[in-house]
Amino acid sequence: MGFELMASMMCADYSDLGGEVRALDKGGIDSFHIDIMDGRYVQNFAMSLNDLKCIRSITDKPLDVHLMVEHPLNTIHLFTANLHKGDIIYIHPEAEYHPSTTLQRIIDAGMIPGIAINPGTSIENVRMLLRIVKKVLVMSVNPGNAAQMFLPYVREKYDQLLELRGGMDFDIYWDGACGADKIKEFAPLGVKGFVLGTTLLFGKGRDYGETLRQIRGMI
Repeated sequence: MGFELMASMMCADYSDLGGEVRALDKGGIDSFHIDIMDGRYVQNFAMSLNDLKCIRSITDKPLDVHLMVEHPLNTIHLFTANLHKGDIIYIHPEAEYHPSTTLQRIIDAGMIPGIAINPGTSIENVRMLLRIVKKVLVMSVNPGNAAQMFLPYVREKYDQLLELRGGMDFDIYWDGACGADKIKEFAPLGVKGFVLGTTLLFGKGRDYGETLRQIRGMI
């Protein structure tokens, strides 16, 4: 059974961002998850366009860009211009008047379109967008900050998406409070990938390769 592991780079050591990227790349991470926050859609600022450019210049692995910004259509060109074909961009449907227009811009630029679903967003509200996107990032915590607790009621979203996926063409990804127990439970069910932050990957004082091998060995 194959599943993807993505590094949440907002949790990395910013005193040596380049070193972190190289160590994760060498250790076998599948992609680099980059959280962009504007202080408006969420009450926090995280990574910047310059951080994205830095990471993109160091690794050939895919970048997984999560836009937590208001009206991403206004700035989407800044991100697509600095990514490679096949990189992923997620938007939050609530943040845009016409999210399908923004998703089409992502597609036209050669990127993979995705949506991020907040804990308080119902699947019914985004059901039509599931026919456009290739990736669905389910937030198991409220967006904006690392090191939060898992919200148990989000489990229902995974059940609904796994059922809908049979007739559509999208993969499901986990973001937030991702512990070993969540990977053991949800990877066999069909969740395609997991964003790793402080719960499993960062700040542990361990070699990233060793950590990633241990996680993959659980399944």
